Amino acid sequence: MTFGDEWAQLVSEARQRQSEGTRLNQLEPGSGSNAGGESDKDLVVTQDDLGAVGHEAFLLHGELHKKADIAGAGADRDGAGSTARAARELADRNLAMGGELYTTLSVWNAQVKTVLQMCAHISNHLDYSKKLHANEDAAIAASFRRRDGSAVPASEISTYVR
Repeated sequence: MTFGDEWAQLVSEARQRQSEGTRLNQLEPGSGSNAGGESDKDLVVTQDDLGAVGHEAFLLHGELHKKADIAGAGADRDGAGSTARAARELADRNLAMGGELYTTLSVWNAQVKTVLQMCAHISNHLDYSKKLHANEDAAIAASFRRRDGSAVPASEISTYVR
């Protein structure tokens, strides 16, 4: 068998395997449904869903800010919280636990600040996304209108795509 014959045979076999094995990662049209009986939608997010998630992130931020502040809890007039004062007292008495408590306090504060930032980011981003997409939808709708305000039919729109 020549190289050309062998190559043609390999290409033919590869095409047969590809046509038999190619499968899209999706349901057949009309076969998908969700709990509400709607079909053919993989992911649907409404403005209300985004608002609810953003609101929960906002509430979590507020509660976490109030309740997770162990550095400022029981602060004295110098602003040192009870945990920081306890760490200083232990360190002043040459107990290694004082330094460890300071370390614990700084790690805790860093992690709480990270979670607070993420909550704020989620809340702000969802509010921004909601407004952005509403504005984009309005701009798209306006761009597909005729001068008299009537909608441009789909058949006319397809002429711009070709």
